[in-house]
Amino acid sequence: MTAASALSHLDGSLSGRRYDADALQQTDPEDGRTLLARYDLPAARRTLSHESIARQRGLWRWSELLPVRDARCIVTLGEGGTPLLWARRLGEALGLDRLELKAESLNPTGSFKARGMAVAVSRAAELGATSFVAPSAGNAGGALAAFAAAAGLPATVVMPADAPLANQQEVVVCGARLILLEGLISDCGKLARAISESTGAFDVATLREPYRVEGKKTLGFELAEDCGWELPDVVVYPTGGGTGLIGMWKAWDELEAVGLIAGRRPRLVAVQSDGCAPIVRAFESGAKFAEPWTGAATRAAGIRVPGALGDHLILDAIRASRGVALAVPEAEIIPMQKFASERGAGFVGLETAAALASLPVLLERRLVDRRERVVVFDTGAGFKSIAPDVPLPSSIANDASAWEPLLAH
Repeated sequence: MTAASALSHLDGSLSGRRYDADALQQTDPEDGRTLLARYDLPAARRTLSHESIARQRGLWRWSELLPVRDARCIVTLGEGGTPLLWARRLGEALGLDRLELKAESLNPTGSFKARGMAVAVSRAAELGATSFVAPSAGNAGGALAAFAAAAGLPATVVMPADAPLANQQEVVVCGARLILLEGLISDCGKLARAISESTGAFDVATLREPYRVEGKKTLGFELAEDCGWELPDVVVYPTGGGTGLIGMWKAWDELEAVGLIAGRRPRLVAVQSDGCAPIVRAFESGAKFAEPWTGAATRAAGIRVPGALGDHLILDAIRASRGVALAVPEAEIIPMQKFASERGAGFVGLETAAALASLPVLLERRLVDRRERVVVFDTGAGFKSIAPDVPLPSSIANDASAWEPLLAH
């Protein structure tokens, strides 16, 4: 059984060199940077249409612009197809008329990481990978464990020792080997690469192989469809490794080439914590690359990434969109999680809370108009990024007898 993939070749994202897409590849041998999948877009255009997409559900309906050639190699848990929700009460509270949340917490592993890992595991297995390894701040590790299990292949996840407990449990319960390391995601990446070199496990670290970004780009495909094929004015995205931003910009290039969208693109807003803001610093200084951040510290584990391999791609996309990179105070993230959740946004993750905390600043600086259509990516469920030291209100009664008068009625 063949899929409709129009995959053509791989390009070095910085070198521009062309590589074989049907060999198991990691980074560009020329410079160690990211490889990007390229497609025969005229061929994809012949079969991909608004109608063909609407007849199906989920991520894999975009098969012409995804890399798996043999449909029997697709590993899926039902990822993709998440709703775009109007956050009316939260928007009113923040001063926005058209605030919407892309609810990625409804993916099968509770975060947007399911998209990238579904495609990366499927394509790597199709090309002969027999085991996997990855560093993870949390959600990516859980997603790898789940999709590797679905493929029937072993996986190892290397996490910082202070990664959220829910993510650690997810890895173990799904049958992957968990290694906890004192340090940051960058330290975990070094160990993951060493494990890959010594065991032959395929390293699916962020942007160190070509296909996680292909899964993440479906965020951009769906957003276009959700908005009636006319993209919103602004997209706000909590940014660590930045695969989603890179993927969405790539997605819109491809959709325009196959005739599914036309016209303007959203302004991209990359949001980081002021405790770890290498992309913001590079953006503000006009640099092409981001210097690693020293002493990275934020409770939002998914954006605690001191150095992103795809930094130049993130910065290129922000600038091409006429967008901005913004750091929010770390002290505002946990309060915003509660503020947003109390106003009908659901139990959002800390990374989402960071993105939402940028909205008052964007309005104050007139980088966003209150009448514009603003989409914030809710990248993961709040229960996966609980801050254990958040105080509970004193009204909680530990003594059941306190409720007996009410129970009597």
